[in-house]
This record gives sequence, structure tokens and C-alpha cells, in this order.
Amino acid sequence: LTGLPNRERFRDTLARAIDASRSSARPLAIITLNVDRFKHVNDVLGYAFGDELLKAVAERLRQQVNREGDLVARLGGDEFAILLSRTDARGAVLLTERVSKAFEVPLAFDDQTVDLSASMGVACWPGDADDPDLLMSRSEIAMHAAKSKTAGVLLYSPSLDSASTQTLSLLTDLRHALQHGELRLFLQPKLDTASRQVVAAEALVRWQHPQRGLVPPLQFIPFAEQTGFVRQLTLWMFEEVARQWKALQPARGQLLVAINLSTRDLLDQDFPLRLAGLLKQYGLSSSGFCLEITESAIMDDPQRAEATLNRLAAQGFKLSIDDFGTGYSSLAYLKRLPVSELKIDKSFVMGMETDASDAKIVRSTVDLAHNLGLSVVAEGVESAAILQALHELGCDEAQGYHISRPLPADDFVAWREGWERGLAGLPPVAGGGA
Repeated sequence: LTGLPNRERFRDTLARAIDASRSSARPLAIITLNVDRFKHVNDVLGYAFGDELLKAVAERLRQQVNREGDLVARLGGDEFAILLSRTDARGAVLLTERVSKAFEVPLAFDDQTVDLSASMGVACWPGDADDPDLLMSRSEIAMHAAKSKTAGVLLYSPSLDSASTQTLSLLTDLRHALQHGELRLFLQPKLDTASRQVVAAEALVRWQHPQRGLVPPLQFIPFAEQTGFVRQLTLWMFEEVARQWKALQPARGQLLVAINLSTRDLLDQDFPLRLAGLLKQYGLSSSGFCLEITESAIMDDPQRAEATLNRLAAQGFKLSIDDFGTGYSSLAYLKRLPVSELKIDKSFVMGMETDASDAKIVRSTVDLAHNLGLSVVAEGVESAAILQALHELGCDEAQGYHISRPLPADDFVAWREGWERGLAGLPPVAGGGA
């Protein structure tokens, strides 16, 4: 769309620039820039205007950054980055002032005019970080702080990062975890609401840290997404599922395994090829996998996300919209995506018994999905009554603590066999809706 390099190329160029600067001790700086009110522009004026805005931002940045060794890139969505070689913090701030001035000219397109502005964060090597991923992360931290404080531009400082000491080592620890077998595959089963048979499972990652013990996902997944390391986690997850896939299968039928994708995965143009390579390596078909994508991940960059999803669908993967109802998405856009499943967010499902509005939302989502030819999964099933109510509403599948908490992959087959033995003594499920 913009003709700019992507996140992967920016990160590689930054890594090379840091290596080159080590011998000369010349400083360098990066600026992360996020366009203000971009989602509002998309919502009100449409994606065509949003695309024109992104191209205008790219062009104005190119005009300000033209020194040899410097680089402008689009990291994804409305986020851009600038690499400034041989530049310290003062020089970087001077450039942000020029960028802000260049944005003072409004964008005009099809009789519409929009004032441009951006929030920017600056991080410098070697003072703020010695590692390219951590330097990018800290520039993003400064940018997000600038946006929340409407400050325009902020330099990174440890005070902006409430967990700076832990963050400093977290990326190194995650890399070590990946290389030394500290990550664990967990599975949470999904039931067919009519037969109560286990038909699928969601794959989840857990981190068994040698000192900290089992690290909760909320303590490392958001960090991995922020730094881009989540792409390595996704590939580890997919390969680990592929490695165990045949051992997880029942005697009859097929267990579908769902894997969550992040925004970073959808923006990686080589991602579908990497999955194809793993399928070939383990002799598996894509039909045994479901890929779950949140609405927010799709809407961060709808065009690139749609292109990636089309390629994954063409490869034969089942695609599912996760956490449906918690984000913004256009139904017209949803209709175009090659998805075959909606997953109702647990916040609605858990409240079905006590909140009439939540029950109506679940019913409406089931009807909407079925009218679009999609199947429906409900997560957050925490009682037998909710499971029965979902069956009566016609919801296809369910998962939640009432059925089972996430299990270590090694325990999953034994749990399923025990569940099936229990089913053998149960009467048929009553009810069933449209």
C-alpha cells in the first residue's frame, strides 16, 4: 500500500545498524509513530480514505528522512518507524519536530479534509537498550505513553515502563525458554453441544520457568506481542501441535486443534509458507487445524489481514473469529472473510444465566452466524445449565471450566477417555434449537 519496508525488514536493518555501530560507538535512534484517530477515520470515512491517509503519512515521512543509512518503515496498521543512524536523542527529537510540522498540512481527498497528527516515541542505542527487539519495544512504550498523555513526543525512560527491570530480562528469558524446552503445550477441550463428544481442542502455551515456576500467560503474551516475539511463539505452538497431532487423535473421527494467531502473524507475508513447511515436515493435512483470529487483529490492517487469511483458507485451514462481540468489525467486511466459525466471547456466555442482555446477545450471535453459514463456539461455559442453554439455542460447540480447564497435552488423551466413559452412562441430551 505505502511502498515502505515492513516490520521484518526494519528489524533486520536495525540489527545490522547496531552491529555496525558497536565498533565505531556511534549512537543511533529509532522513532515509533502512531497516527492519531486513525480508527475513527476508517469508521467514519471508510477504508479507501484510510488508505489514502496512510499513503500520505508515508510520503511525508519519506520527505523528512532521506539521509543515507536512515530508514522509514510501516510496522503495520497505522504504526510507522524511523531508523536514524549516527543520531542521538537530541537529533531524533529535532526530526520529530520536523515531522510534526510536516503533518500540519491537512489531507484532502474526495472533498473530505482531515487534520493529520501523530504520537511518537523515541528510544536510543546504546543507552535505552542494546538489543534490537528491546529497543523497538521501548520506542513503542514511549509512543504509547505519548499517546495516552497527549504529549506528542516522548523519549523512553524506565519510569514509563512500570516493570522495566523485569522487562529488561524478559525477552532474553523468552528466547532461552524457546531454545531450552521451557514452554509447555496445554489443551482445552471443545464439546459438540448435542452429542457432548469432544470434537476439538484449543492449544495454549504455558511457560515453566526454572526460577519463577509456571508463568501466567498474561505476564508474557502481551510482552511477546508488543516486541514481535509472538511470531516465534505461534510457530513453536504450531510445530508442537503438529508433532503431537497423531497421538492426540481418537480411535474414530478427527480431533481438530485450534491455534491462536496474533496481529503480527497476519502481517507476516511469509507466515502461510512457514505453516505449509511444517505440515509437510510432519506429514499432516491442514484440515486437522483451526486458526483463531481476534476481530482486533483483523481490523488493525484489514487489507493485509484479508490477504493472509485468503492464503491460509486456500491452503485448507479452518478459520475462526475469536472473542466475537468484543471488538469492532463491519458485517460487510466479515462477510468477505474466508472464515467458517465465530467464537462468542466468554464475557457474554458467563453472564447468560443472570443477565438477560447477555442471553440475547448470545442468541443473536448464534442466529447471525448460522444465517451467514458459519458454525458457533461458545467459550466460558462454567455450568451444566449454560451448556444446556447453549444447546437449546443451537450453538454448535462449547468450551469452559465446567467441561475442563486447560490440560497439559500429555494428560489430554487420558482425560478424554475418562470423559467418554462418563458419557456412556448418560441419557440422551434433551432439547435443541434452530
